[in-house]
Amino acid sequence: MYRHVFGSLGAILALWFGLTLASHRTIWAEQARPNILWLTCEDMGPHLGCYGDRYANTPNLDRLAAKGTIYTRVWSNAPVCAPARTAIISGMYPSTTGSEHMRSLVPTAPGLRFYPQFLRDAGYYCTNNSKEDYNLEKPGQVWDDSSGKAHWKNRQPGQPFFAIFNFTVTHESQVRRRPHEWVHDPAKVRVPAYHPDTIEVRQDWAQYYDNITTMDRMAGEKLKELEDAGLADDTIVFFYGDHGPGLPRCKRCPYNSGLQVGLIVYIPPKFRHLAPPDYQPGGRSSRLVSFVDLGPTLLSLVGIKPPASMQGRAFLGTFATEPPRYMFGLRGRMDERYDLVRSVTDGRFVYIRNYMPHLPWGQHVEYLFQTPTTRVWKQLFDEGKLSPEQSYFWTIPKAKEELYDLATDPDEVHNVANNPAYKAKLEELRQVLRDHILTTRDLGFLPEDEIHARAGSKTPYEYGQSADYPLERILTMAEVASDLEEDHLEQLLAGLQDPDSAVRYWAVTGLLARGEKVFSAVHDRLVKALEDPAPSVQIVAAWTLGRYGSQQDVELALSVLRTYLDYEGKGPYLMMLALNAVDNLGTKAAPLREIVAQIEPKIQPKHGRLGENLNKLKRHILSHFEVAGKEQP
Repeated sequence: MYRHVFGSLGAILALWFGLTLASHRTIWAEQARPNILWLTCEDMGPHLGCYGDRYANTPNLDRLAAKGTIYTRVWSNAPVCAPARTAIISGMYPSTTGSEHMRSLVPTAPGLRFYPQFLRDAGYYCTNNSKEDYNLEKPGQVWDDSSGKAHWKNRQPGQPFFAIFNFTVTHESQVRRRPHEWVHDPAKVRVPAYHPDTIEVRQDWAQYYDNITTMDRMAGEKLKELEDAGLADDTIVFFYGDHGPGLPRCKRCPYNSGLQVGLIVYIPPKFRHLAPPDYQPGGRSSRLVSFVDLGPTLLSLVGIKPPASMQGRAFLGTFATEPPRYMFGLRGRMDERYDLVRSVTDGRFVYIRNYMPHLPWGQHVEYLFQTPTTRVWKQLFDEGKLSPEQSYFWTIPKAKEELYDLATDPDEVHNVANNPAYKAKLEELRQVLRDHILTTRDLGFLPEDEIHARAGSKTPYEYGQSADYPLERILTMAEVASDLEEDHLEQLLAGLQDPDSAVRYWAVTGLLARGEKVFSAVHDRLVKALEDPAPSVQIVAAWTLGRYGSQQDVELALSVLRTYLDYEGKGPYLMMLALNAVDNLGTKAAPLREIVAQIEPKIQPKHGRLGENLNKLKRHILSHFEVAGKEQP
């Protein structure tokens, strides 16, 4: 009996599945929607022959560009992979969702979905081969397959597909891989004005171009596979990199050098109705495109109206919009090092606002210092052998504002922010950036621990969208803190009394940034701030006292910092901030040597890869003491 019942049920289900699949196939055939193939690579700017780069050797992508359109003004919204990919997958600025910090892991708000989920609902087979690297937790199943075996060929017959193939050969780690036999002649490299002209720099740039050629071959193989499968006439193809080159002052820095990427789009003739007027075979488009636009564009291409939560603008398809006037970039924590930088461009001018000018661009990021260019560049700076343009990467303080004219200064080494001739443009972009920060509810102005703590049982995004987040007050104090004006000291001291902990955090950060110029005048207030209810305020106050105070101040500062070197009790964000302070104090922090040496955090899954950062800081801190020991007689 049971066998008969279950056998009948199985037959019914099989019939239902068959009819459903047949129905979907009919719909797929009737709608004749395009397949979409993304060929992506890592750590690569627009260094392709089709962009006019005569040093590049990229025949396959040049052929794709010859029948498609290249976009000449494209920005990743972050100059490093995880937040950049987070912007793509969500269609939202990482600063809005609280996911801007490199390799953080932030919950996604209820109701927010990633673009492949919309495509899958519409019947698309969605594959990712194979890197994800998102800072947001996935809101359910995102891909049909995300692995090294993911491929469009595994879809149902007749089913439209969206497929990504990501090439890692251009990654930063491959620029410094040795031994290497150079194909591009290092002697013919164009060394950018911010880099010193050394053999190490030339070899790294030449190897970067060698890797691009290898990637081009891999892209060509994938395009041939598409053609051999008879799918080329039915498939829209995108090619782009995930941010600028994997060399210092490019990757991790929201200059044009760190954010600009190439973008090639090919739309076959049968889907040309999905292209706007600026798309022309073999043409070039100057439309501003950034990574938050990619998700909405995909949805638009398949006839789905992008949800209001997506902050980008579709530039192709049924729901293509008017071009934006500006693009935006960000820099938050880069691996183990904190910073806060925001940038904006109108396509010609790049404006950068440094909210932590007391920290150099060239902070010691362990991964960055594995590159020969980084090491020789820093060595020459220490030896005083660099030009001003080459030294700025290592110099403190950074300028609070930077403005560059790409038309006359493509390497962005001549800051015209203080040039009266550019006053109108400076004021325009300054206001545009401020409005963007406020409109997008930028969560990066909170200390990282508070991004999570303030959300409570909800998500950072939900907190950021609420009236509970006093962003304008916090932003105003961050602006005062970072302008380094001594005349604003009273505003900072008043800020230490503010009821909001983030305002107090920026007030004490402003005192740290001004350093010994104001230290004696604010000493007692710093001591009092060691008892602030907000841990981040305590840590920065201790940092300032330890850096500029007496031996007694140093002992007091270390007693506070010691309490935060506790992953189990304080969590990774406060521990990371405290370790940054300890590292900055150098040998003054010697009494904490044994505590630092014993750090072996067992990182909880919800904290992702933050354990790597704690261990990197541990190694660098211990190296101070090793050097100091060798210098003793």
